[in-house]
Amino acid sequence: MPSLERAQAAVLVDSVWRIVLRLGFPLARAWWHVRRPRHEGALVAIHVGQALLLVKSSYRAEWGFPGGSIRPGETPDAAAQREMEEEIGLSSYPLVPAGSVCGTWDGRRDRVHYFELHLDRIPELQLDNREIIAARLASPEELRSIALTGAVAAFLGRDRCG
Repeated sequence: MPSLERAQAAVLVDSVWRIVLRLGFPLARAWWHVRRPRHEGALVAIHVGQALLLVKSSYRAEWGFPGGSIRPGETPDAAAQREMEEEIGLSSYPLVPAGSVCGTWDGRRDRVHYFELHLDRIPELQLDNREIIAARLASPEELRSIALTGAVAAFLGRDRCG
């Protein structure tokens, strides 16, 4: 298959994934509101100087941090590394544990483990273009006016659980 056709096929596949995520996420949220399942995840706060790297999911209005669910048998730090690589293409960076927070977001009872990464400059990002469709740096002042996910807002407020 010529490279242009491969590129067009990739764009089509990415578009289908984004549609599935946009349709599936509200259904999952409705199910979670009924069932109130427990969930455990890991997020990475990437500091570039004074700014924070935020990512935009294809299925949410709010901005968040790279991260996601911890798989069975996976440690929080391994999940954070895996999600960071899957979503924005960064791997092999030393992550520093930054605590955890408990809350109910999207109908799930959640425990989120935070990790931090401090960089002097932003590396080249490779967004997956399915789940993550945009990334931006936000200064501390800008963070006050940006719609953020509940877990990111909790991180910035430093509300912690045991």
